[in-house]
Amino acid sequence: MRRALRMRAERRQLMTAEAEVLGELRRLRARLPQLTGALAASADGLVLAHDTVDGEAESVAALTAAALGVGQRLTDSTGQGRFRELLVRGESGYVATYAAGGSAVLTLLAEPRINVGRLHLEARRSSARIGELVDGALERREPNRLGQLPPPYPGRPPLPGKPPAAGPPVREVRRPGSP
Repeated sequence: MRRALRMRAERRQLMTAEAEVLGELRRLRARLPQLTGALAASADGLVLAHDTVDGEAESVAALTAAALGVGQRLTDSTGQGRFRELLVRGESGYVATYAAGGSAVLTLLAEPRINVGRLHLEARRSSARIGELVDGALERREPNRLGQLPPPYPGRPPLPGKPPAAGPPVREVRRPGSP
């Protein structure tokens, strides 16, 4: 029950960044006219904002979450570090997915004639901005009915460039007979 309530609160917080994320998606599409769609989603497949022609945003977000999971496992198991981006080329164009902070992803649909280098350049900038917006919305915590702030969300990686939040000291436990 608590987990469901926490997830609902997280989704509400994510939605506070929706207008700014949508603005970033529209600016990105203006810079790259060969884009046919842009979508920002949470890592678990919730659509945060989209600027697409068709109504397939929810299914694309779900597929993006699945691809993100595979990409993360692949980079981890091969020792390539944290997931950054994924590019898929089809007969009719590209699908590109970029990590956007610790909680979101940016997925772009592009025509086959797009300059892939420019796509990467612009998308990396936008994904960093979207990551700041989404992670910032998640960091803003609202007080409960008693005026108490909930604890920070555990397990979320720190933002790039920011030191991790100081927590309680970690105590090493040694078993008898261990060095």
